[in-house]
Amino acid sequence: MGAGDTGKQPRSVRVVLLALMIAMLLAMLDNMIVGTAMPTIVGELGGLEHLSWVVTAYTLATAASTPIWGKLGDMYGRKGVFMTSIVLFLIGSALSGMAQDMGQLIGFRAIQGLGAGGLMVGVMAIIGDLIPPRERGKYQGMMAGVMALAMIGGPLVGGTITDHWGWRWSFYINLPLGIVALVAVSAVLHLPKKRVEARIDYLGAALLTVGITAIVLVTTWGGTEYAWDSAMIMELIAIGVAALVGFLFVQTKAAAPVMPLHIFRSRNFTLMSVVGFVAGFVMFGAVLFLPLYQQSVQGASATNSGLLLLPMLGAMLVTSMVAGRVTTNTGRYKVFPIVGSALMVVGLYLLSLMDTDTSRLTSGVYMAVVGAGMGCLMQITMLVSQNSVEMKDMGVASSSTTLFRTLGSSFGVAIMGALFNNRVQDVMSERAGALGSKVTEQSAQLDAASLAKLPVAAREAYQHAVASGTHSAFLLGAAVAVVALVTAVFVKEVPLRGASGGGAG
Repeated sequence: MGAGDTGKQPRSVRVVLLALMIAMLLAMLDNMIVGTAMPTIVGELGGLEHLSWVVTAYTLATAASTPIWGKLGDMYGRKGVFMTSIVLFLIGSALSGMAQDMGQLIGFRAIQGLGAGGLMVGVMAIIGDLIPPRERGKYQGMMAGVMALAMIGGPLVGGTITDHWGWRWSFYINLPLGIVALVAVSAVLHLPKKRVEARIDYLGAALLTVGITAIVLVTTWGGTEYAWDSAMIMELIAIGVAALVGFLFVQTKAAAPVMPLHIFRSRNFTLMSVVGFVAGFVMFGAVLFLPLYQQSVQGASATNSGLLLLPMLGAMLVTSMVAGRVTTNTGRYKVFPIVGSALMVVGLYLLSLMDTDTSRLTSGVYMAVVGAGMGCLMQITMLVSQNSVEMKDMGVASSSTTLFRTLGSSFGVAIMGALFNNRVQDVMSERAGALGSKVTEQSAQLDAASLAKLPVAAREAYQHAVASGTHSAFLLGAAVAVVALVTAVFVKEVPLRGASGGGAG
């Protein structure tokens, strides 16, 4: 797309792809780095009671803005909209690094999250514009590699930066990377300029934002800040449902809807949205509970928590590259959602079998099975979704798929987390009586320092409780992954646009 000079095209596409991968890394790496720095940030700024909002503000802003960025790119051209999202992310990063109290940090993190919403969508939609689906498989390994790098490197980089440079640099580090991406995109990316006369669907955007915000708050607060049956949670559910019903009604009337409902008439697009939701549900649940199990039960060090996920992420990277190559060479892809979902079901069931005696080698093999399943799914869901819509809807297709995956991760962390916490507290009460209840009354997740201070009997009870909690969480994950497997069976193999060798335009 863009320059018609085929001689220069491959090199310019490679430079653009490098810039896009940097932008994707920025969006994914940020929460991983900041999570490691949080204890130090609280130590300097105070405001421990608002700690969760540092992450929640970012997540909310990202999820709520994702569909809007996608639509803006479709209406006004992707290059300018994508560069705007990078600039907004960098402004949020710089302000977060300068924050003087917790309130400021939360507000600046929301600005950063607004920009992050456009980064992921922009990357996916621009790749969708530049590279035909048939050729896109070649680049899947690159995207999976960035994801693995963020998850493994994030905690390590965050810890190193915080220890040596101070927590503010966990935000400032985004600036040089973002500027490189901005300059490369500005200089090399050439896409046709667009201008749609229809007005932006402000009412639809507002209703969708309210609906997504309510959903994310329910999944974030339910069972932690507020009981699931509390008035606050019930009100949020009512607001969320009302806003989303209103949003669907407005989409049928708007001239330029934020999320045009006709894209869901494509069977493959709708099925892939479901598979993406389940993949997000399972993946982020696994990423949350596996390090917790390995630290609490297997005695692994918290510092290297990212490295503990290597078997899962390594398998994900390899299978993603294989799936991409096979898709590019053959044009066939239906087998991957089916095999990927089946591997996730098996892998999560195996993880649910882990107990206090499971070796690291055994848990590593189980993780690799889950990772192989995810590798078959993560990029194929986006590829099939983009191939199921017209080019003019590439942005909303990319943003909708990203949104469903994000919402899946919110539900996964919340529901698996609630199940885990309840199980841990029940087992602690059974095995350690009043002392067990007292140990976990604030939180079912103890850090290494708190664990070391416990009496031997309480520590052993806690290890059994965590093993029991992860059993319940992963068993639920396996059950949810069955939904993806059933859904994947109904995917229709539609030929991918752009035959091999058809150029990048």
